[in-house]
Amino acid sequence: MIALVIGLLAGVHTSTWGMYKDSPHEGFTYRKYFRSTVIGAIVAPVVWLLTRIDLTQAGPMVVFFGFTYAVERAILEFYKTFLREEDQSKYFIPMQFHVKGKVVQDRGRRLTIGALYLLGVVAAMAGVYGLQKIEWNVSGLMVVLCIGTVGGWISAFGGAWKDAPLEGFELLKFFRSPVIAFIYALILANFTDQYLFICVGALGYTVATIETYKTFFFPSKPRGKFAGKPVFYPEMLKRRQKFVPLYVAIWAATLTTLVIAFLTPHRGLW
Repeated sequence: MIALVIGLLAGVHTSTWGMYKDSPHEGFTYRKYFRSTVIGAIVAPVVWLLTRIDLTQAGPMVVFFGFTYAVERAILEFYKTFLREEDQSKYFIPMQFHVKGKVVQDRGRRLTIGALYLLGVVAAMAGVYGLQKIEWNVSGLMVVLCIGTVGGWISAFGGAWKDAPLEGFELLKFFRSPVIAFIYALILANFTDQYLFICVGALGYTVATIETYKTFFFPSKPRGKFAGKPVFYPEMLKRRQKFVPLYVAIWAATLTTLVIAFLTPHRGLW
């Protein structure tokens, strides 16, 4: 039950920032809004069955939220990039896999590229998991630096491939995900000694943080994929504000759980 609740919260969190940034351009439907919520609710119990993270304590709950968040994002982004067939003319930056802004139209080729990409990500995660079996003669900080930034680097290179040909390459933006992932890995390492949990969980929080910053700190600036595109649903600029308290409440609950985790007995890499 706890896993399901955490999955719902992670999904609603994602659903809300996604709706907030896209609805003025695409409109609002409950089916699309609850898509991530449903995926989160499905993913979370599966993640718990595979990991058996102890959800009776605050620290592991914090880790589990980030882990679920990352898996939900990975599933949906893979679907949108390699599987979904959609008119891309409404976007400035295509959501389907593209090369320098030109969408790869051949579905077979796109699926092949997607399969190779998936294998690469799985191999990277398997590598992180495998490092758990190795005796490191380095400090715990260096261990976290290595394992904690893996997801951030995947995000950085993926973002640069998708956005840089059309938006231009920004050095600070490129290093943003690895740096934030490392910070979150340092935090999560207090509550688990499992490298894979630290790596994936840090990626989840990195996505949540960056999307919160881009979506709510610059609400009047169109997202990159809609840059220069018209606002077809101006009524959503006001309607979307009603969802902000829910979004803030989820962040508040997450941060409160984090504080409780530090104030109660916990165990991790240090």
